[in-house]
Amino acid sequence: MLTSGPSEKARKYIESQTNLKELNKKGRELFLGPCVTISRETGAGADKVSESLIEFLQPYLEQDVEWAVFDKNLIEKVLQDHHLPQHLSKLMAEEKYSAVKSIMNEVLGGEPGIWSLVHKTTETILQLAQMGNVIILDRGANVIASKLENSFHVRLVAPIEERVSHIQEIYNLDKKEAVDLIKKEDMDRKNYVMTYFHKDISDPLQYHIVLNTGLISDNEAAQIIGSSLMKKMPQFFEKVN
Repeated sequence: MLTSGPSEKARKYIESQTNLKELNKKGRELFLGPCVTISRETGAGADKVSESLIEFLQPYLEQDVEWAVFDKNLIEKVLQDHHLPQHLSKLMAEEKYSAVKSIMNEVLGGEPGIWSLVHKTTETILQLAQMGNVIILDRGANVIASKLENSFHVRLVAPIEERVSHIQEIYNLDKKEAVDLIKKEDMDRKNYVMTYFHKDISDPLQYHIVLNTGLISDNEAAQIIGSSLMKKMPQFFEKVN
């Protein structure tokens, strides 16, 4: 079972990858693990599927390298990578960025605008994807990492009734509030990918696998993804006895 939260897992992941970089400077080959990107409909269970996937893959790792899931904690990584002020996290957390607010910040405050923030986020996602042993949720990660040989792209969908029930349970919302949240987040993600990457987030041709989590459990979804990943990239895995 996973006992660390996302931030702690991300910290350990960065530390382990930094150690590998140091080894590489001394002449050893830098380990490159797989990168899994997950695009999801809101409420399709990506968080639990991600955790289950790490648990499924852990026994097959060639080296003792930490895995991490980057979702909301990706913002913190972008701020650190590019030495940006902490208060920009609120702007970056709004999937549907305000162009007017961005221009005002850039012109009057001397801070990066939306396109600059998206570019910096893209750079960080690409860096994480290249390091490998990482699961990255949304923000066009499948498009950004589409040319990397170690990348594997997944789309999670589910019936609206299932997603509403899931969101109600997580956030303690009534049905209308849950429906409104789902509509907003789905639209924000769709607009983000179309605006900045000119891709349709729902196009199945962008993904190796599209799974309906309304028909299978989180563990079953993780097993399907993990088994497919190992068959596609066997060089990254070996059974640990």
